[in-house]
Amino acid sequence: MGDDPDLTHVTDDGNAQMVDVSGKPDSARRAVARGRIDLRASTLRAIEADTVEKGDVLAVARVGAIDAVKHTWEAVPMCHQIPITNVDTEFVVDDDGVELTVAVETTGKTGCEMEALQGVTTGLNVVWDMVKAAEKSEDGEYPTTEIRGVEVLSKQKRRP
Repeated sequence: MGDDPDLTHVTDDGNAQMVDVSGKPDSARRAVARGRIDLRASTLRAIEADTVEKGDVLAVARVGAIDAVKHTWEAVPMCHQIPITNVDTEFVVDDDGVELTVAVETTGKTGCEMEALQGVTTGLNVVWDMVKAAEKSEDGEYPTTEIRGVEVLSKQKRRP
């Protein structure tokens, strides 16, 4: 197990470890991730009209996504704490749900794709939290709601 050079988070004796990036040069890095949550048409109309009881769904989800990006290192055990230089969030509400794209930028020794993924998943979790009462059926049951398609769209690295 520890002999595989691709398993950089594992020591030779099989223990988990954080990767040492101290010898790597700083570089400008950017990662983009995307995901979506499917919702009822009535819920989507309420989001667009800003009539959801809990408040402005997309504004709260944007703050949640940005906060999650900044705190990824606290949630993902082997992530380095990196200086986030920019976070862009883009929500698209369509006929079937809400799509969220998060772009993260940093200048440092390691990439920021985990931060972009964390921003997407947390932002979509916030959307669900904000609208779950509107999604409840007349019998008080929640529909099967799926956050799906969460993926890294791109990773870029260039020397400053």
